[in-house]
Amino acid sequence: MVQELVIAIVAGASVGGLYLSAAAKVVKQYERGVVLRLGRLRDDVRGPGFTMVIPGVDRLHKVNMQIVTMPVPAQDGITRDNVTVRVDAVIYFKVVDAASAVVQVEDYRFAVSQMAQTSLRSIIGKSDLDDLLSNREKLNQGLELMIDSPAVGWGVQIDRVEIKDVSLPETMKRSMARQAEADRERRARVINADAEFQASKKLAEAAKQMSAQPAALQLRLLQTVVAVAAEKNSTLVLPFPVELLRFLERAQQPVQQQQQPVQQTELQPQQAVRPPQRPAQAPRPAAPAQPERPAQPRPERPVEAEPQSQPRSRTQKSQSGRPVPTPAALAAAAPARASRSKPLARH
Repeated sequence: MVQELVIAIVAGASVGGLYLSAAAKVVKQYERGVVLRLGRLRDDVRGPGFTMVIPGVDRLHKVNMQIVTMPVPAQDGITRDNVTVRVDAVIYFKVVDAASAVVQVEDYRFAVSQMAQTSLRSIIGKSDLDDLLSNREKLNQGLELMIDSPAVGWGVQIDRVEIKDVSLPETMKRSMARQAEADRERRARVINADAEFQASKKLAEAAKQMSAQPAALQLRLLQTVVAVAAEKNSTLVLPFPVELLRFLERAQQPVQQQQQPVQQTELQPQQAVRPPQRPAQAPRPAAPAQPERPAQPRPERPVEAEPQSQPRSRTQKSQSGRPVPTPAALAAAAPARASRSKPLARH
């Protein structure tokens, strides 16, 4: 009898132990327990600590209430200005209503991930490339609102959304690099031009000040020579004043103007008097061809003795009655003509 009682007590203790092990649940601090009794949701959400459920009747679902960091896969899209980009992001969210996260959606993590991908593609299509690169704060806020609107019904709160990286094609990267280089070169030229303008103002003021004292320019020249010689160069560059060159140029102009008329009189060529040329006559018409005649022998003429040539006088008379100088007379008058340096016209 006692033995049977001991066996019953041991069996009851073992059954009680199994029941307690099945009914006892521990909810961690960052979790909440949602109990479904016979498939129906219990109103009370179990807090952290030790809790009991009815084995076989109640089913406890533990929901993590921590902030979840979920990377959004990179999405390819075309911006509003027709540029192909690849954008990825990261989303931070947490569950604020454990019962809705269990009942309203099958898998709230997967749902949030898909909603983030579709919202990211929508943001890419509505934005320009410059906004994606420089105005990310505004895009992050718009993306957060797009994801948070449907997630409220799931008991999920979107804490933060960040666009992590924007990948551009290689051609677009090269174009942007050339644009940035041209912009930097433009700014460098503007700064250089501004510096030249300011330096020219200072130089103009210095020149105005030196013009009042001519000795100041000479002192400045000597100072420049001393500065160049201090570098121990083998070649010394000595600047020559431009004002001295201008002075020499102005001094040579009157001398050149006086020499020009004398050179023109000496270099004037002698004009030879030529007889008037006869007008060209029109060609005569060709005579008609005549028949050939037989050649006849010509009679021989007796050779007559030529009269002895008489000596010519130094001067001869032309048809008009004016004396014409002979070559001998011209040769005799050449020394006198050379002494007078006057041209003699030949008739």
